[in-house]
Amino acid sequence: MFSLHQYDSFRIFLLVSISIPYLAFSIPKSIAPTREGPEKLTSYESGIEPKGDTWIRFQIRYYMFALVFTVSDVETVFLYPWAIAFRELGLFAFIEVIIFIFIPIVGLVHAWRKGASEWSQPPNIWVKLAR
Repeated sequence: MFSLHQYDSFRIFLLVSISIPYLAFSIPKSIAPTREGPEKLTSYESGIEPKGDTWIRFQIRYYMFALVFTVSDVETVFLYPWAIAFRELGLFAFIEVIIFIFIPIVGLVHAWRKGASEWSQPPNIWVKLAR
């Protein structure tokens, strides 16, 4: 006969996994002090009113550096399992990894030649990269 007792550990795991996020949100909400005042109701919690227009243009170069770093970081994460199993994979996998490394390098060289890695670039870098 089918026994439901074999799923007790799964039920406990499910109960714990559902209760942890609930506790993570409810405990700080009940413990944290709530002081509502005029400073809390302003635009910024510091109490200082913003000066000028709030719709300002941010320079895109910071995002370009972040994108280049992210691509390099993700590529490194994908190379780690290959490096662990290097001896068992053979020549075909080695050629595949060379191609895998070559594609982001081409993108990095393209961005470098277009000036994406320079701090003194114009703010509209996307137009410059599209040329």
